[in-house]
Formats: sequence, C-alpha cells, structure tokens
Amino acid sequence: MPVRETAERKVFLIATEESGDRLGASLMKILRQRLGGAVRFEGVGGRAMAREGLDSLFPIEELSIIGLAAVVRQLPKILRLIRQTAEAVTESGPDILVIIDSPDFTHRVAKRVRARDARIPIVDYVSPSVWAWRPGRARAMRTYVDHVLALLPFEPEAYRRLHGPPCSYVGHPLTEQLGALRPGPEEARRRDAPPPVLLVLPGSRRSEIRHHMAVFGEALGRLAGQGTAFELVLPTMPHLQEAVADGLKSWPVQPRVVIGEAEKRAAFRIAHAALAKSGTVTLELALAGVPMVTAYRTGSAEAWILRRAIKVNSVILANLVIGENVVPEFLQEDCTPEKLSEALRELLGPSDLRRKQLAAFARIDQIMATGNAPPSVRAADIVLATMRKARRAD
Repeated sequence: MPVRETAERKVFLIATEESGDRLGASLMKILRQRLGGAVRFEGVGGRAMAREGLDSLFPIEELSIIGLAAVVRQLPKILRLIRQTAEAVTESGPDILVIIDSPDFTHRVAKRVRARDARIPIVDYVSPSVWAWRPGRARAMRTYVDHVLALLPFEPEAYRRLHGPPCSYVGHPLTEQLGALRPGPEEARRRDAPPPVLLVLPGSRRSEIRHHMAVFGEALGRLAGQGTAFELVLPTMPHLQEAVADGLKSWPVQPRVVIGEAEKRAAFRIAHAALAKSGTVTLELALAGVPMVTAYRTGSAEAWILRRAIKVNSVILANLVIGENVVPEFLQEDCTPEKLSEALRELLGPSDLRRKQLAAFARIDQIMATGNAPPSVRAADIVLATMRKARRAD
C-alpha cells in the first residue's frame, strides 16, 4: 500500500449492531483527537458513528436478522452486502480496517479483504467467543487479523493458548459507566430497604423474550405465593415494549415496567436482586453489585448445537470474568418455575448465596482494571500502533 504524501489517515470501520456502533463511535472520537483531526472515516455503522462523521455504505438495520429461518431466506442479500463491503474496502485502500464484533459478517469481509490486498492491516475490536466454542477459529484468524482488541481480561491468554493472533485486553465499555450503575447514598438505602426491589430481565431480543416470559412470570408468581415480599421492576427498550406487554398478560404478579437506558440504569442502582437471562447483562449486574439468578431457554435445535459446541463450564459472563461459578444458572430443562423461585427466595434473604456473590462482585473492579486509560483510548492506541507498523513495512 503506497505511503500517502498527506498526513491525513483513512480508517475504514465496520459495525453492524448497536453495541458495535457505540464502540466504533468512541474509537472514532479518540482517533480524531490522537491524529489532530487529520483522519477520514469510511465504512458501515449506525447512528452513533454517523454523529462522528461516518456516511455508512448501507443502513445497519438491513442486517437485523433474527432466527435461522430468516437468515436462510435472506442469505443472498447477506452475501451481497459482504461482497459489496469487501469491494468498498479494497477500492478505498485505507490505512487500516477495523472490524467491530458481528463476526459472522465482519470476519467474512476481512477474509476477502486480506485475499485481495494483504497490505491493509486488520484489527478486530471485540473477540469472538473462541474460548467458549469454535476454538479452532482463533488459529484461523491469524491469516486475516493482525490484532484483536479484547473486552474481557481472560481473552489474551485464551488466544495464546489457542495460537491465535496477538490479542490485547483494552477493557469493557461498561467499566466507563460505573457511575450510572452504582447507587448514591439515597439509592443505597432503597437497595437495602424492604420490600426488596427485584429486577427481571428476560432478554434484549424478541426471540429471547418469547422463550423466557412465561417461565419467569410463573416463577415470580410462585415466589409471591410463598409469601415472599418484593417490588418487581422490568426494564426494557422502546422497540421491545410491545413484546414485553404481550408476555406480561399471563403474569400473576405485574411489574413496574421502565423504558430506556436511563431508566434501566436507575433501576439497577436500587435493585436488591435480579432474575436475568444470561448474556452481557450478567456482567452489568455484577458491576452494579446486584446479586442474581440467571436462566436461558432456546429452541431445541439451537440447544442441541450449543450443548455440543460449548467448551466452558459456565455460560454466565460474570462467572467467567470472576473465575468462579458464584452465579447460579438454570439452562433449558433446568429453567423451571420451581427451581427459579427457590433460588430467588434464597437470594432475596441474608443467605450464603447472596454473601458469596457480593464478595465476588467486590473483586470485579480489580479484575477488569485497565490502568489510567479508558477502554476507548487503549483501543485507539493499538489501532494507531498497528497502522504505523504496517506503513513502516511498506
């Protein structure tokens, strides 16, 4: 790749989900600061990246496809967008390509780019879960990824063990939001006061809500029927409000539903305990200091595949980060109203289960520490170092 006469750098970014879009926007902001504004951004992103100056090749909503059947129906469109994006990268000839999460899309683009122009360095921001399933992917990534930016502290060691590309822990964006997750004095008093605030978090996708609402509602009904007092709060997002409302019609105990990110954070700050679907929310709750019971249900075909693919002894992100299975998980046939209600009853009281979780969560800041630099700054510095290394090699 020829060295430009101008000092301006060109960075091509690809993010196809809202979480990746937020990471991309933060990265763009720091890169612009680091380069004194002498940078041009191209690629694929959402609203947050658009506010930082990105004109997306296509709306990322075109890839909001949920469910195997929907993916099969739209496969020609997905493959066309992969080809279109890879061609746009090689025609642009950027100083670096940054792919952000969404590996089923972004890694296919990266492979095509590397095959067409090996001079373009490629950084993968957010590691695929090679430590949980498909471990062979780590070694394969060495052929088309120059550096992985990890959100979780145990991931660099996993890449070394699996002979993957260089991997650096930059930190999770949630660690930049601790002030919004943790209670002030008044909120701490509410967290400890009766009746305890119990959060219920059935999922962030319609399919997850469909799988979890009935069993969660029955479990909470059993809990209330046993005489356990609690104030129930269900945080959700505007686009899921209708799906949640449909699921709540059969619940014997009705929650207070709060809508939006700010209301969700406010609920976390006063919560005494939570019933949550497994996923990133478990790490969010751990950082907020909220003990939890976790569950996961999916379709039988997907469950069959996951059972044979998963290589870790817990699917709970909080457990994996802490390095200890302190959060109980009830998966598939174990996700029953009886088991969930019994675990919640224990968690709401002064039990060993509750004390063990709180002690483990108190260590999480140290486990996830990144020093003085926030995650977006650490990520930007590695992107710049990778770009400069590639320019010196030309």
